[in-house]
Amino acid sequence: MSARTPNQKAWWLVLPVVLLVAFNAVVPLMAVVNYSVQETFGNNEFFFEGVRWFQEVMQSTRFREALQRQMLFTAIVLAIQVPLGVAIALAMPRTGFGVSVCLVLMAMPLLIPYNVVGAMWNIFALPDIGLMGRGLNALGWDFNYTRQPFAAWVTLVAMDVWHWTSLVVLLTYAGLSAIPDAYYQAARIDGASKWAIFRHIQLPKLKHVLLIAVLLRFMDSFMIYTEAVVLTGGGPGNATTLLSIDLVKTALGQFDLGPAAAMSLIYFLIILLLSWLFYTVMTKDEAR
Repeated sequence: MSARTPNQKAWWLVLPVVLLVAFNAVVPLMAVVNYSVQETFGNNEFFFEGVRWFQEVMQSTRFREALQRQMLFTAIVLAIQVPLGVAIALAMPRTGFGVSVCLVLMAMPLLIPYNVVGAMWNIFALPDIGLMGRGLNALGWDFNYTRQPFAAWVTLVAMDVWHWTSLVVLLTYAGLSAIPDAYYQAARIDGASKWAIFRHIQLPKLKHVLLIAVLLRFMDSFMIYTEAVVLTGGGPGNATTLLSIDLVKTALGQFDLGPAAAMSLIYFLIILLLSWLFYTVMTKDEAR
């Protein structure tokens, strides 16, 4: 009996998506690669520079400091948002009218445009008229995020936590809702505590969901730009000049297209590498 020939017609359905991705991603990426190895002085004249811009970026103290600030910011928001999101999802009701109310409330921050979020927190944290800034000053903390680097970091982290913890909550809640009731019934029969249920039932079942949540939040936080630039503009000084803000300053502020293109490719490779490391580490036990 001859083997059946696989039907390859489904690839024609995928072809439009492939072409769209190629147009939106590959073509701009090739343009960036082209600029990263050349220098231009206008008049559409280009001069080949090889890997000079990559060397300058890697040896730049400015780039290293921006990268350190970016990694610190990402580490802080992940350390806060993932546990907080899981805790909120566990506290949300599973049945009744409260489910819809909680889901809508959780989804609301995600629906607000990035620039609006930055503008909201800009006003909210102002020391003289903002509710947060004025409240903290009334409590005795000399809070002014426009002048104090630590206050700027607190405001930036608080804004990101408010904006994006909901994503972790919704993903976790979906994972919890997919756990069959039979597991909980068996746990109740055995007299398991809430901690034991979380550790041995809920957490293992949430492993894939949390992997997606961590990867999404890592990539989003590592690429944050609009909210941060509207809120602090990278200030005071360079205290909150994250890698994305420094890249835009180089490209548009200084119009150094070659270094900016090289920096953007290094930026892309860093995100790709760290995402791969996250995925590899978090799926290591499963591979065994």
